[in-house]
Amino acid sequence: MSDGEATASPEAATETDQAADSDDEYSGLFGAFPYAFRHSKSRLFKIYAAVGGLAAAFIALQFIISLLVVVSNTLGAGGGTFTFARSFVIVVGALVLAPVLAPILYVARRARLQAVSHERYDFVMGLLGFGFLLALYVGIVIAMPESFEFGDTTTTRPEPSGLFAPVIRVLYALPQLVGILPPTLVGVSIPLVDRYLR
Repeated sequence: MSDGEATASPEAATETDQAADSDDEYSGLFGAFPYAFRHSKSRLFKIYAAVGGLAAAFIALQFIISLLVVVSNTLGAGGGTFTFARSFVIVVGALVLAPVLAPILYVARRARLQAVSHERYDFVMGLLGFGFLLALYVGIVIAMPESFEFGDTTTTRPEPSGLFAPVIRVLYALPQLVGILPPTLVGVSIPLVDRYLR
């Protein structure tokens, strides 16, 4: 080697390796969002990663508020009633949040393990993520009672109007328990599709 040629120092090589390792890893739930967004080549999935993150934060906030309300309303009740009500809110919150987060976590895991982006897989995961949000909305519309107590006032569900009024009327006419089906079917399909495309 001639005197004019530059040689990389061990320190510089170490810093380069550390930077590469940090780019190929993520830590925890919050690290999965930017990791999946950065490594995916699917525009649809990138949009879902942003929208799904905001939706997950909103849903988590709503269930935290619900849990606080349940705690406040059951302070004078027996221990069994309090425990059941609190556990019910936590379980429902987890069941709703898991399918919202699943597409992002699956894409992040696949990118980390295979070190390459699969645009078709990411697109399908993004599509399923948006599908679950839509199914969740449909389920809420079906399960909404004609009137319900909100604080000290009785609130009635809004009358169907606009372009989708006929669809809303059909959803209102369905039994309330049917509202569980749309988000459940889409939520269960997410891990099944992941396994199929893996």
